[in-house]
Amino acid sequence: MQDERPLNLSVSIVCFNSSEIELRALISSLVTTVEKLRASYVVAQLPVFLIDNSENPQLSLEVFADFSDRLHAQEIELRLVQGHGNVGYGKGHNLILNRIESRYHLILNPDIQLDEDCLTEGITHFESNGDVVLASPFAQYENGVKQHLCKTYPSVLTFFVRGFLPQGLRALFSKRIAKYEMHGLTDRDASTDIPIVSGCFMLCLSDALKRAKGFDEAYFLYFEDFDLSLRMGEFGRLDYVPAMRIEHAGGHAARKGFSHLRMFMQSGFRFFNTHGWRFFRQAG
Repeated sequence: MQDERPLNLSVSIVCFNSSEIELRALISSLVTTVEKLRASYVVAQLPVFLIDNSENPQLSLEVFADFSDRLHAQEIELRLVQGHGNVGYGKGHNLILNRIESRYHLILNPDIQLDEDCLTEGITHFESNGDVVLASPFAQYENGVKQHLCKTYPSVLTFFVRGFLPQGLRALFSKRIAKYEMHGLTDRDASTDIPIVSGCFMLCLSDALKRAKGFDEAYFLYFEDFDLSLRMGEFGRLDYVPAMRIEHAGGHAARKGFSHLRMFMQSGFRFFNTHGWRFFRQAG
């Protein structure tokens, strides 16, 4: 046991018409990783907020009824938040911001599965590095292909190339994309001072998250994680911790139809208007 002090952790998951199979897989993996975390730390009761943004919510905690013994054993309390409608990804997470009293808060997508050592590695990294406010994991698709969740500050051209060009033409910009997605990061050790991380998994220092006032609710979907990353970075380091491992289904706005494409462009405009336009040149 590394530490006898009670460790306080909370989790929020925003879902929208999510499949029960997907959510059950996530909760099952969460129970397993909390069980491993308890082997190293004394963990207080852990609230998990399931925030259902569905317009006509059908989700019930009965979906997890057969997990009750496992949840009870790990002192995990599922709390369903619904009836508010589709308020957007960031605002959904913000709904419980004033209700968390934890030292660490984990923001999750519903299409995630956590490795059994994920939280142990993440919490240990925080406990050993006092200036970290947000940690991002190693992620892969179900087929084992790596996802690059860490990013440099982007340019408009990079987004156009990455999201809208055919695969053959995109290859002409491979160096630009690799620079933007920080392909040079090692997967052996943690990397520090990452500019931007994905909102699919954000292990946060709760105090810093609250100081940043959570997500900017003007972003309905897309770029809210970019904005929060930059604002969280004002309070400390954002680190890439590859020992934290997850599987993430993922998705791309350009492949989801016109409504998602419109939201992507609106949010992108707001992001660049707020943090500065770069049409061709990108950081890094």
